[in-house]
Amino acid sequence: MALIVQKFGGTSVADITRIKAVAETVKREQGAGNEVVVVLSAMAGVTDQLIGYVAEAGGRNNSPEYDAVVSTGEQVTAGLLALCLAGIGVPARSMMGWQIPIHTDDVHGKARIAKIDVDALRQCVVAGEVPVIPGFQGISAQGRITTLGRGGSDTSAVAVAAALGAERCDIYTDVDGVYTTDPRIVSAARKIDKITYEEMLEMASLGAKVLQTRAVELAMKSNQRLHVRSSYSDVPGTLVVDEDEIVEQEMVSGIAYSRDEAKITLVQVADKPGVAASIFGPLADAGINVDMIVQNVSADGRATDLTFTVTEADLERAVETVAAKKDVLEYADLVSDSNVVKISVIGVGMRSHAGVAQRMFETLAEKGINIQVISTSEIKVSVLINEEYTELALRALHTAYGLDAE
Repeated sequence: MALIVQKFGGTSVADITRIKAVAETVKREQGAGNEVVVVLSAMAGVTDQLIGYVAEAGGRNNSPEYDAVVSTGEQVTAGLLALCLAGIGVPARSMMGWQIPIHTDDVHGKARIAKIDVDALRQCVVAGEVPVIPGFQGISAQGRITTLGRGGSDTSAVAVAAALGAERCDIYTDVDGVYTTDPRIVSAARKIDKITYEEMLEMASLGAKVLQTRAVELAMKSNQRLHVRSSYSDVPGTLVVDEDEIVEQEMVSGIAYSRDEAKITLVQVADKPGVAASIFGPLADAGINVDMIVQNVSADGRATDLTFTVTEADLERAVETVAAKKDVLEYADLVSDSNVVKISVIGVGMRSHAGVAQRMFETLAEKGINIQVISTSEIKVSVLINEEYTELALRALHTAYGLDAE
């Protein structure tokens, strides 16, 4: 008998019909002889609606009352699923984050899990009941409800699975696994049977929406096996596992993209010590994350053009922040562009294969696609290109690395 944690996303519990279908999925897993713990998201669209109510009431998204309101979406689905399970003969009970309890810090709106007391959960399972847990929520040391930030239900599920020592954490979504790239753009994309934590973390952070980044980080840290699978079929999905479980590693496992990018270029910045700190220090103080950075020094070595990227949502604030420092930075011009996309090729096999970046650059050049910025890590190469070439670049690279389905 194995202990399985099942997590169902918002589209999987979008209405009572789908919640009843989830109940049947839980019953089948239990019927296979496994112990089951369930973690749920709110119904699709409900969290946005609750956030809107808070905004209308004049509330802030980092207040205790914000968390008290937005955490109710998951509580509703937990209660409804427990009722549906009972209706088909599966003993179940909803368990709120504060009842378990799931201890977090007191950073409302984006709390981090400190520890989970699992005694109550184990007692529930031993008694033959299925605990149904609202994801996304916990409780602070001050006794207030906290939430983990958008997508936090994935993190809740992985944390519960790790704390219980679960055999596996199944993440049920509206897709049937992790694909080599977005199948809506590249029809030849294929489902990946197994992917490493590191690759999944890169894909999640670089635009793939299948799993939340924090959840993958936690799974990698705790060595918790994940299974990304469809809520609408019983076909196997994608296992996210340690690198040692994959016998033969592909040079490139997948290609991710992110449209949520904007580029800022400072023209003719003085090339002297402290300039970079003068640019990126204020951005950090403003809570603006900088991603890709490239610097071009002029022939005389006295000035430089500095280009960096931020999220599109932060572009306006970033421009304002840097513009406020113009007297200190003494740049000639500031140019911004939000019509860009970041394309990334990812694979742990890059560690043992040369020429990955070269193939990427050659492929894009053959298609007439200009590269604006480049960044690399041990298992990825990312480039910034004009947004209009997104689909062309993805299809060309997917073919170039031999990822097309046969």
